[in-house]
Amino acid sequence: MQMAETMPPDRNARAGKKRGSRSGKVADFRYKRAPQSELPRKTGRDGRNRGNPSPAGAAAPALAKAEQDLAAIGTVRTAHQGEAYAALDLGTNNCRLLIARPSGRDFTVIDAFSRVVKLGEGLATTGRLSDKAMDRTLGALTICADKLQRRSVRLARSVATEACRRATNGPDFIERVRRETGIALDIISAEEEARLAVLGCHILLEAGDGPAMIFDIGGGSTELVLVEAGGGAEASHVPRILDWQSVPWGVVSLTDTVGHSEEGEAARIARYARMRQLVGDSFAPFAARVAEAAAHPDIRLLGTSGTVTTLASLYLELPSYDRRAVDGLIVPAGEMREISARLSVMTPYERSTLPCIGQDRADLVVAGCAILEAILDLWPARRLGVADRGIREGILRSLIAAERRSETSLRALHQQRSDKARR
Repeated sequence: MQMAETMPPDRNARAGKKRGSRSGKVADFRYKRAPQSELPRKTGRDGRNRGNPSPAGAAAPALAKAEQDLAAIGTVRTAHQGEAYAALDLGTNNCRLLIARPSGRDFTVIDAFSRVVKLGEGLATTGRLSDKAMDRTLGALTICADKLQRRSVRLARSVATEACRRATNGPDFIERVRRETGIALDIISAEEEARLAVLGCHILLEAGDGPAMIFDIGGGSTELVLVEAGGGAEASHVPRILDWQSVPWGVVSLTDTVGHSEEGEAARIARYARMRQLVGDSFAPFAARVAEAAAHPDIRLLGTSGTVTTLASLYLELPSYDRRAVDGLIVPAGEMREISARLSVMTPYERSTLPCIGQDRADLVVAGCAILEAILDLWPARRLGVADRGIREGILRSLIAAERRSETSLRALHQQRSDKARR
């Protein structure tokens, strides 16, 4: 896949390049190397994610690994009912933690944490994480480490995304986090970020036969994923990825690059137009590739991000944010455009007084609106699905699924050995 040519000034950040792949311990928890996501990920020569399923022989290495595990522990482990799993997502703007226990085919959340840390503040102009941003983030991660310890988490995965991918001092910060909190963060690639987001929210995709797009507007980047037609909320399978794109524009990076000056309505209108232009130019290669699919009369769209949940709250005129009302909501795309247009001409103070925006989002929501409108330009769906779930849920699903596969393989191997012993 060709990465977008339009980039913020700090090109030396090596966007999309994976700098770390190590999973480590949180305090003294029994960590394992993070499993690969359940989503298929075969990439062609042109770099596009082809979404091919795993080959039929892929089970052999898993069985060999199960045999090694069995030899190491000497017995078959039983399912760890009641034990907790955790997912930590350190983004450019937010630090989020989810702790859950398996519940049937899904999981039940037992603890959660979210804090705006603005880790990527100023990154677009300096190429580095600032000392203040790192200190804020470390404070949030210390709280996360305490929660993980108190909840006796069995298995966890902690990931860092665009800010740490692009910052020249990103690896140094990751090491500092490990040293001071015990949390070992994986700096995941943009592709992995997109795949986890799809895994976490695809079940909310509106039912239909037309092609579908799932997107995630982050603080430092935006991922768009074209998935197979069909499926929807009733589908139990994870949709096959047909193509994807990540661009280095999120609510923080776009705001920092275009600037914060909003003196006068004319200046605000011009600033918003500049944002849409930058993002639209970055999306252009992907837009050309998906143009035929976008012409289908029944295209579907699902978004996961603070931007879409905030705009959905304004659409519902909620006095305060209510996840139950927003998660899974289907909103007319035209209404989202109208809300975006109104927000773009408001002053920061006017935006801060609106319910569900407040001071934290008042400065960044306009960039999110510009990104959303650029997405609607290339994928003009009539309706927009809203998901208050994403990477963390994707991590949890992959952890629990991998653990169940391991248990099944070990039981099968144990049965084989028992049968041989009886013969």
